[in-house]
Amino acid sequence: MVKTPPLNSAQELKKIATNYYKELEDASNNSQKKVAWCSSVGPAEILLSMGFSVYYPENHAAMIGASRTANKYMTAAHAQGYSPEICSYLTSDVGAFLNNETPFSKAYGISEVPKPDVLVYNTNQCRDVQDWFSFYAKKFDVPNIGINSPSYIDEIRYSHINTVVTQMKEMTDSLSKITDQAFEKRRLQEVLQLSLECSNLWFDILKTAANIPSPLTFFDSCIHMLPAVVLRGNQEAVNYYKLLKEELDIRIEEGISAIKEEKIRLYWEGMPIWGKIRALSNQLYDLDSCVVASTYCNSWIFTDFDPQEPFSSMAKAYTALFINKSETSKMKYLKQMIDDFRIDGVLFHSARTCPHNSNTYYGMPKRLERQTNVPTLVIEADHIDLNVYSEEQTKTRIEAFVEQLTGF
Repeated sequence: MVKTPPLNSAQELKKIATNYYKELEDASNNSQKKVAWCSSVGPAEILLSMGFSVYYPENHAAMIGASRTANKYMTAAHAQGYSPEICSYLTSDVGAFLNNETPFSKAYGISEVPKPDVLVYNTNQCRDVQDWFSFYAKKFDVPNIGINSPSYIDEIRYSHINTVVTQMKEMTDSLSKITDQAFEKRRLQEVLQLSLECSNLWFDILKTAANIPSPLTFFDSCIHMLPAVVLRGNQEAVNYYKLLKEELDIRIEEGISAIKEEKIRLYWEGMPIWGKIRALSNQLYDLDSCVVASTYCNSWIFTDFDPQEPFSSMAKAYTALFINKSETSKMKYLKQMIDDFRIDGVLFHSARTCPHNSNTYYGMPKRLERQTNVPTLVIEADHIDLNVYSEEQTKTRIEAFVEQLTGF
C-alpha cells in the first residue's frame, strides 16, 4: 500500500520557521531592538507585549538532538564541570555554544544563536532552566529573571496562583528598565488573546487524532508543534494552525489515515527521543501502529488563558502543566486520555537525564495497567543523549509489545 503523503502545510511551516529565526538574527544585530531568552513554558506573552523578540533555548536543544550531534557537544559542557546526569538539553546547548556551532547554520543559514538582553525562566517544567540560563547570564553579562513555580500540585489553589502572579508583576518592572518600554495591560491582553487562539487551535488539531483512523501521529505533532512553542502570541501561529486544521479535516472527511493501516493505537508518555523520531516513526508505521496522542505535545495547550484576567490566567495556565501535577492528578489525566483516544497500549519513555519528566520511577506504568487493563512498555533512553539508547533492544521490545497487543 502506498504510504500516506506528508501534510502539505509542512512547506508553509518551513517558511514560518525560517522567517522567525531570520527576524531573531536581525533583532540580535540591531542595537535598537531587544532579545529575551525564555524557557519554553515561560511568560512569553509578557515579553512580547513589551516589545522583546523572544528566543527559546529548549527548541534549539531539540534541534541539536534531532540533528544527532548532541553527544559531540555534551562533552564540552562536561569538561566545564556539568554532570552527565543533568539535563542533556542543558549540556548539549551549552556545549554547542562553547564550540561556537549551531544547527541553525544548516537549517536557516544563521551562524550563531541570538545575543540576549535578558533571560527569563519559569521552573514549572524543571529547575535546570535556572542553572542553564545562569550560564548565559554570566557569559553575556545580562540579567537572569525567574519565576519559581509551586510543584507537585493536586488541585491549584489561590495561593499557588497568587505567588506566581506576584513574581510576574515584579518582573515587568525589571523588564521595563531593559527595554525602555512601560508595561501596558492592554498590549498584554492583545498578545494573550492571540496565544489563546493558538492554544485552542492546537488543542483542536491534536484532538483530530481521536478519529479512527487518525489523520496524524505523535511524530507529526512533534514537528507541527513549533508555532505553539515559539510563535504563540503572534498572528502567524494562528494563521498556520487554521491551515493545518483544514488539511486534517479533509483527511478525516476522506478517511485518510496517517499510516497505511491503523491496527494499533498507542499513547506516548514522556519526552520525545529527538534523534530517533524518524526511526521510531518508520518502525511503528511498518507495524501498523499509530501513536495518536501524547502528554508532551499537549504541554502547549493553555485553555486557562483569559485576556480579561491576564496575570491570574497566565499563572494558572503555566502552573497547571502535567509535569507540575501530583501523581494522583497525572493518573487521572492519563486514564482520561486512554478513554478519549481509545488507546490500546502506552509507551512510557524513561529519559535518563530528565527524571522530572519521566513518570516511570515510582511504579506508575504498572499502576496504570492495573487500573485500565491497558498494557504499557517502558523505553529506557534519553531525549538527547543517544549514548544511552539501544537501537536493537528498543526495536525488539517494541515489536514484542505490538505482537502482544495484536494477540500474535
